[in-house]
Amino acid sequence: MNLLFSITDNYVHQLETTLFSIKCNNVKQQFEVYVLLADTENSDNLTDLKSFCQKLDMVLHLIQIPNDTFSKAPKSQRYPRTIYYRLIAQNFLPQQMDRILYLDCDLLCLNPFKDFYESDFQDNLYIAASHTENIKIGRTFNKIRLGNYDVDNYFNSGVLLMNLKLIRQQVNMADIYHYIDSNSLQLFLPDQDVLNALYGDKIKSVADVLYNYDTRYFSAYKLLNGGTTDLDWVVQNTVFLHFCGQGKPWHKSYSGKFAALYKYYQWLAQRDVLAYPDPVTD
Repeated sequence: MNLLFSITDNYVHQLETTLFSIKCNNVKQQFEVYVLLADTENSDNLTDLKSFCQKLDMVLHLIQIPNDTFSKAPKSQRYPRTIYYRLIAQNFLPQQMDRILYLDCDLLCLNPFKDFYESDFQDNLYIAASHTENIKIGRTFNKIRLGNYDVDNYFNSGVLLMNLKLIRQQVNMADIYHYIDSNSLQLFLPDQDVLNALYGDKIKSVADVLYNYDTRYFSAYKLLNGGTTDLDWVVQNTVFLHFCGQGKPWHKSYSGKFAALYKYYQWLAQRDVLAYPDPVTD
């Protein structure tokens, strides 16, 4: 399976935790890991990442994106330039590749996802989940803000199965740049807004409680599902647990519902992988 990430080098250790959780819960699968980076990124952290992936028996491909890419797009400390790279990944990935799964590195994998990875795109560009599907006010606000009135949902871009063959035909940088230039003041969640505005009608929806569980909404999920989606249900059924928002579980001050679970995976990655000797290479 092909996995895609887009990071700055100070997120390498978070990526390692995510990769470790994936390997733990998909032990029989082989993974090719593609990481998009700004072409200025070159640190000891990346060297550590190469060693880490070797120990997990994952094949790592580092892809450096030209530094002038998205140079004029809105960005901040929370939203660096690398967040946009998923929108144009098809231009930098092997041409023969027909699908890849993009993942944010602030998530954990709790269960196998082979069936999800092999989903039928049904002529859509992407498969993703919405965190606002049951919140009609939020959906209406986003339609007005982005001007995509015919789109039913606002999709989260943190888990994005990509139909590369079709994306290469229908998604181009000129359209993306033009939309950003024309709407920069309206972009609250920059890359995600662009994705929804331009391609929201070409995204197949999947259940967020399974494939992109927003950890902030534990109580809301339980209420909407009649109390069935308790902690036991989540660990047995949810595939991707996503720590959305500003508070992140690797911070000592974080005290969210799933903080202990994340910190446990983080510790296991350090104990069981980082502590191993580096692989012997010819």
